[in-house]
Amino acid sequence: MIEPGYCLTMARYNAWQNKLMKVALEELDDAALRAERGAFFGSILKTANHLLWGDMLWMSRFDRGAGPGMSMSKSTEMTPTFAAWSGERFRTDGRILRWAEKVGQLGLKGDLEWVSVASGTAFRKPVALCVIQLFNHQTHHRGQIHAMVTAAGGAGWVTDLPFMPEQGPWL
Repeated sequence: MIEPGYCLTMARYNAWQNKLMKVALEELDDAALRAERGAFFGSILKTANHLLWGDMLWMSRFDRGAGPGMSMSKSTEMTPTFAAWSGERFRTDGRILRWAEKVGQLGLKGDLEWVSVASGTAFRKPVALCVIQLFNHQTHHRGQIHAMVTAAGGAGWVTDLPFMPEQGPWL
C-alpha cells in the first residue's frame, strides 16, 4: 500500500506546512485565533489544537511513546496559548520526522491494535492504512485552518505538495 519513502515525504510535507501555517497564524491577533468561525472545532486555535492532539495520538500508537494525555473531547484545549501550541507543534513535527526517518518496510506491515479514545471501541487495522490516516487527518484540518485564516483576512500559504522545497529546513 505504501512504502517508507511515502512516510518521509509526508512527514516533511507536514513539517513544512505547519511551519508555513505558524507564520500565517503569527500575523493574527489572539482574538482572531480564538474567534468562533463556524468550523467543526470552532476557532483556528481549537482546530490547531485538535490537529496537534491527533498527531500525538497516532504517533503514540506508531512509536509507543507518550500520547496526548487527554480525551478527544478535550483535544481543542490541548494548549492554552498560541505560544504553547507553537512549541508543542515543533516538538511533535520533530517526532513525526524522526519516526519517518527510521520506519522500514516491515514497520508498515501487519496490523495495529488500539482502543479508540473517542468511543472506547477496540480496533485492528493495517498499519499502512493508519499511517495514511495520520497524514490525511493533518491535511484535512490544515485545510480548515487555511480557510479560516483567509476568511479572517490573513494570508494563506502554498499547500501544493509539488512546491515543497527539495531540502529542509523542515522545522
